[in-house]
Amino acid sequence: MGVVEWGTSGPHLSTPHPAPPPQGGREKKPMTLRADHVAGGAAIAAASAVLAVSGDLPFGTLAFPGAGMMPKLICVLMILFGATLLVRGGASQPFSDIRWSDLPHAVRVLAITAASVALYTTLGFIVTMSLMLFGLIAFEGRNLIAATVYSVAVSLVTYGLFTIVLKSPLEQGILGF
Repeated sequence: MGVVEWGTSGPHLSTPHPAPPPQGGREKKPMTLRADHVAGGAAIAAASAVLAVSGDLPFGTLAFPGAGMMPKLICVLMILFGATLLVRGGASQPFSDIRWSDLPHAVRVLAITAASVALYTTLGFIVTMSLMLFGLIAFEGRNLIAATVYSVAVSLVTYGLFTIVLKSPLEQGILGF
């Protein structure tokens, strides 16, 4: 793009001279933020936050693991995988090219999951998980009868697996189951 300059004979168009390349002979290109850069950074930030919060939990030993061992190990793995995404991020599409047409669906899934987390201790495992699965399936436009049968069956089988086979009690809720 040229610049209009005034000379003795009137206006004329001059073209700016390109800047000389920096030392080393290569031009610096601006960095393009890519989808994997954002995902890797988000994974590292989330893992760092959980790691900071779980600092009070005892790590224990390999023979006698403490309550903080698994959260801390998972956080370290998330940080490593997030760093891998950051390093290999150049292979993904630019962040500005991402189509956000699926955002309403993601918000619905997030809202249903957040409501389930909030109601878990009040309603108990079976009711909460049945409602969550039903909601997720119903918003996809599936058959409501099939969604009801599937969500209740999966919740009951999971409840039985944890309480009977694994002998790990799950939240009962106000309804007693």
